[in-house]
Amino acid sequence: MDAYQYVVLRCVPRPEREEFLNVGVVLHCPEQKFLAARWALDEQRLAAFAPALDLALVRAALESVDLICAGAAHAGFGAGVRATAYGLRSLSDNESARFGLLKAPKSTVLQPGPVHGGVTADAAAELDRVFAHQIT
Repeated sequence: MDAYQYVVLRCVPRPEREEFLNVGVVLHCPEQKFLAARWALDEQRLAAFAPALDLALVRAALESVDLICAGAAHAGFGAGVRATAYGLRSLSDNESARFGLLKAPKSTVLQPGPVHGGVTADAAAELDRVFAHQIT
């Protein structure tokens, strides 16, 4: 059994009100080199919840999550170097680094919830299970 972490992706039309609907899940299992997202937009529910919300922009944000998980969002850009208090540090592009980017708090319309974890023998099946429990 391998440890994994996941975040639920929340659509937060008006961040200042802190109201949200769960729209997706990102699951990361380092031992299985697994990072993937599943999402679904219930357009009727979102339209009732936030009539002024641009669903095309929400869909584009969720599609960018897929690209980040696949490592394709920044193709053509080098991994780069970051300055830290301890000197220069090379940034690596791997599943763990991309999950770190996705789980970081944001004040945008698409936000990750708290990080949760568990253990699994099959990360892809666990993503399906968590998605079914949290989203559908």
